[in-house]
Amino acid sequence: MPGVAHRGRGRRTINEINMVPFIDVMLVLLIIFMVTAPLITPSVVALPSVSRAAPSPTQVIEVIVNKDETLRLRIRDDTRTVRLDELAANVLSAQGQVQGTESGNSAVVISADKNVKYEAVVKVMDTLQRAGVQRVGLSVQTAR
Repeated sequence: MPGVAHRGRGRRTINEINMVPFIDVMLVLLIIFMVTAPLITPSVVALPSVSRAAPSPTQVIEVIVNKDETLRLRIRDDTRTVRLDELAANVLSAQGQVQGTESGNSAVVISADKNVKYEAVVKVMDTLQRAGVQRVGLSVQTAR
């Protein structure tokens, strides 16, 4: 019930909030947390483990998208120009998967000029994905 002040003829309520109980409760909570914080043991993060990791690629096949959106295929030291419709066959033959045998363990990296349209890079990725190429990544240049 709010306090009542007697002033003159009428009674008026005091509309002030008493902050002392609030401060007392906050100080008690602060002391409780300060005492219990050192008692809490730090948690140990249990990281998941895998039984077998994917083997690292034995060779990297690089698809280079030039400024004029022409494609070049670099396999080891051999670089040749290819069209988009023959890219998948060349990559699969380089991986050794043309006949369905998965003997090749190679990753495909797409390198593109920063001025190339995003659509051209997506077309290359889509072509490789539709052909069944599993390991496709994008090459980036680190900032100097």
